[in-house]
Amino acid sequence: MPNEFFILMKPELVLTGIIFLLLFIKLGKGLKNDTLLLLIQVLLLLNFIGGFFFNKEGVLFDGMYQTSALIALQKNILSLAVYLISLLFADWFKKQEHMPEFFVLMLSAMLGMFFLISSGNLLMFFLALELATIPVAAMANFDLDKKRSSEAAMKMILSSAFSSGILLFGISLVYGSTGSISFAELPGLLNGSPLQILALVFLFSAFAFKLSIVPFHLWTADVYEGSPMATTAFLSVISKGAVAFIFMATLYKVFQPMHEVWYNMVMILSIATMVIGNLFALRQQNIKRFLAFSSIAQVGFILVGLSSNSIEGTTSVVYFILIYVFSNLAAFGVAAAIASNTGKENIDDYKGLYRTNPFLSWVLALALFSLAGIPPTAGFFGKLFLLTAGASKGSFLFITIAALNMIISLYYYLRVIRAVFMDQNDEPIEKIRIEPSAKFALMICGAGIILVGLLSWIYDYIQNLV
Repeated sequence: MPNEFFILMKPELVLTGIIFLLLFIKLGKGLKNDTLLLLIQVLLLLNFIGGFFFNKEGVLFDGMYQTSALIALQKNILSLAVYLISLLFADWFKKQEHMPEFFVLMLSAMLGMFFLISSGNLLMFFLALELATIPVAAMANFDLDKKRSSEAAMKMILSSAFSSGILLFGISLVYGSTGSISFAELPGLLNGSPLQILALVFLFSAFAFKLSIVPFHLWTADVYEGSPMATTAFLSVISKGAVAFIFMATLYKVFQPMHEVWYNMVMILSIATMVIGNLFALRQQNIKRFLAFSSIAQVGFILVGLSSNSIEGTTSVVYFILIYVFSNLAAFGVAAAIASNTGKENIDDYKGLYRTNPFLSWVLALALFSLAGIPPTAGFFGKLFLLTAGASKGSFLFITIAALNMIISLYYYLRVIRAVFMDQNDEPIEKIRIEPSAKFALMICGAGIILVGLLSWIYDYIQNLV
């Protein structure tokens, strides 16, 4: 039994070990930032590679913790994203006096997300969600000399506290109407009574806050803009990916008997999220606010695939989040390189970027083409599979609206690409020195954007796990 415990909880135990190692290093004499960052990058790479070995399906703690091959893959996707963040923002990390603390916070949040994905009852789910949320607020406030960073942390704390209250109330209604909080027992106890529908609405609202689903998205752009770029990337990619995974599992497994109720909720909010996200993205000048509303629109497309309540829906959502990791981190990596060297974050400042920085320009173009869903990038295949899964329910008006929103999104993504490649600038951004690790990560993201779409076995592999 002890061996089974160590094998089943391997991802969480490895992360905990890395966190304690960083704490011991900080408490001791410490290391120079360059040396410590290299050590962290090696550990995160080993953590990602190790995630593919010695995985086993099973449950612990009377069903509170569960794991499977699909859950292991979902954790590996998040581990890959954290490793890429450690590479992409190396320049910013090296300048930070409190770099070990940032990684302790980030890995603690990811540890919470791992427990979140593996949670087997609502108590475990709530505790994991809090562990995944509270450190991120501290990460948002990491630029201590900037007022807007403190404002971002405050907005993050207030919105998280509000959503936690809503979630707790929903959990209490579920327990009050069923007498259970176990994911395994709840499907047999849910009958669609008005009280249970109200509980579903509260739980759905709490998820909507974390995923920035309209109308629960109002905190997103301000927090993204005020936070350090590394925190913004973490929030946009890893936090959203983890919540999307558990949201899908909760709807598909726990609330399966109430499918007709939540399908209508998903469909309406998906349309609202795509439309509002796209319309607000059209107006943005700050690159972080632009990517914030872009990510809101992308969540709308994730909901399209999630609405199908099928194996294809699960596969398309996991596949799309893998693509989203490469695409969004590539865009944030380019924005971080420019902001770190020049302090510029406005899209107008990107005019003529291709003349001085062709590598960054092509990576940004690839990322935006993928987010827009233009072939042959992986984003095209990701959105195609999401729309195909959503169409299986036969609501073709829903799918038509989603497809039209893809066309709208083309305008604002191409607006940035036009500024980079075609517009003239009397004072273009000078040649930027890119950290070797950041350049390597951008190359990984670029390769991922192309190869994940072209290598069909990746989709098949995910489908086999489902």
